[in-house]
Amino acid sequence: MIIKYKLTYPSGTATAYLINCFHTPKGAKLAKKQVGSLFKSFGFSFIFGAIQWLVARDEGCGFGSLHTFGAQAYAKRFYFDFSSTYVGVGMLCPYMVNISLLIGAIVSWGIMWPLIEAKKGVWYSADLSATSLHGIQGYRVFIAIAMMLGDGVFHFAYMLVVTVLSFTKRKSSRKEDEEEDDDNKIQNEYFLKDQIPNWAAAVGYACIVVISIIAIPIIFPSLKWYQVLVAYLIAPILAFCNSYGAGLTDWSLASNYGKIAILTFSYWVGLENGGVIAGLASCGLMMCIVDTASGLMGDFKTGYLTLSSPRSMFFSQLIGTAMGCIITPLVFSIFNTVYTLGDPNGPYPAPYALMYRGIALLGVEGFDSLPTHCLSLSIWFFLAAILINLVTQLLEKFETKYRIYRFIPSPMCMAIPFYLGGYFAIDMCLGSLILFGWQMYNKQKAKDFGPAVASGLICGDSLWGIPASVLALAGAKAPFCMKF
Repeated sequence: MIIKYKLTYPSGTATAYLINCFHTPKGAKLAKKQVGSLFKSFGFSFIFGAIQWLVARDEGCGFGSLHTFGAQAYAKRFYFDFSSTYVGVGMLCPYMVNISLLIGAIVSWGIMWPLIEAKKGVWYSADLSATSLHGIQGYRVFIAIAMMLGDGVFHFAYMLVVTVLSFTKRKSSRKEDEEEDDDNKIQNEYFLKDQIPNWAAAVGYACIVVISIIAIPIIFPSLKWYQVLVAYLIAPILAFCNSYGAGLTDWSLASNYGKIAILTFSYWVGLENGGVIAGLASCGLMMCIVDTASGLMGDFKTGYLTLSSPRSMFFSQLIGTAMGCIITPLVFSIFNTVYTLGDPNGPYPAPYALMYRGIALLGVEGFDSLPTHCLSLSIWFFLAAILINLVTQLLEKFETKYRIYRFIPSPMCMAIPFYLGGYFAIDMCLGSLILFGWQMYNKQKAKDFGPAVASGLICGDSLWGIPASVLALAGAKAPFCMKF
């Protein structure tokens, strides 16, 4: 893909150019300043996280309980919750992503959910809890899933067309005697010198398949060994398609392949045999293989352009994966003990957990499990997501004067607040506003130091979660309660 098809892998290429710039005198000087900015914003975010903990002794205390836009807006999840993480993420994300999130929050929590809640007792039982998927929560989750699936189906079809056209074009225009410049010759030589033998890759994959066939059914009894084998036989084909598409457009569709796996395997296993768990487990298995393949190819592209050894990069990935197998369960167990994961009103709502569970329920129960009119609404939003994406692609291709496509919101981003609310979208829009003001004041400095400052805000706030978890495990409570 890298040498023969010369795929760009935009993120990997950008990373390579950034690394190469660091190894110039000017780049090294700028890098030192960027590290300084990162540590300053990191320190601010970490200290601010500690201050927020000090004044949040009980539920309803702290900065997050401030009714920024009034009590009614707060009840509809429109407020600023003083999250440095989301502000930093907003500085890193494109403006239209953050605006799409805000539009989705306004459409859902500002318009749709109040209208549907007015039908309580008519469309769904008034006795259902707020978290029941047969009540208002069902509309929130399944309409969001429909938009995500619509977005995924469009991009899957789009990537399939792009991939086929690219293969056809390359096959018809390839010249065997094509001259290569000196840089390409050197890059090819270094890249091929330490390549991993094909037999080693095949044997390694076969060993992983055998281990998984034995281990996964023990962990998830509802997923049988032959179903695991089928997943491993299909995964390389999907991984190739995803890696090729990511090399062309920088889009990884691993989550869409995961959703397909949920529907397929949950339906195959059935509700009585634990189809929900089986579908979710197969999704994790499929996404790990497909997403890792495209990510690794992007890393190899970086190594190709920086004259790094692919074998060293691969073994570094293995070491990191092995460390993750130990560290990740430990971190999860700590957070799962201290916090209520998946609570929509808590610090870690895990929105995709409920949505993926909803997809699995669709696979085993069918559409009969949906509340009244939920299916028809979901179909409309599914089609709307496809239409929005289609219009965006057509405008991008044929309307080049004003580039109106830049101002069309993303259906995938719009769907996320359908379940969560608008609080994090407001935080992220504030991050965009900070970056926009910085660019107006000094565009070059914002370009050079914006990502470093944003990364510091994210890391500081996230790292504070570790001492906060340790304090909670020790039974320590914040000394103050600040209420508004």
